[in-house]
Amino acid sequence: MAKKVKGNRIQVILECTEHKDSGMPGTSRYITTKNRKNTTQRLELKKFNPILKKMTLHKEIK
Repeated sequence: MAKKVKGNRIQVILECTEHKDSGMPGTSRYITTKNRKNTTQRLELKKFNPILKKMTLHKEIK
């Protein structure tokens, strides 16, 4: 669930897609903020996954 931070900025959680599909235990998640007015779609960023030890695609979850 998105949490209100200040003005149009909201806090969102990014979760690794490769890790979820691999079936390995644990999760790789990051918390960041986005501007709701400028970015209406869900965020997709490449972030480092410490369990897989490589850069992977992280998508915004609700």
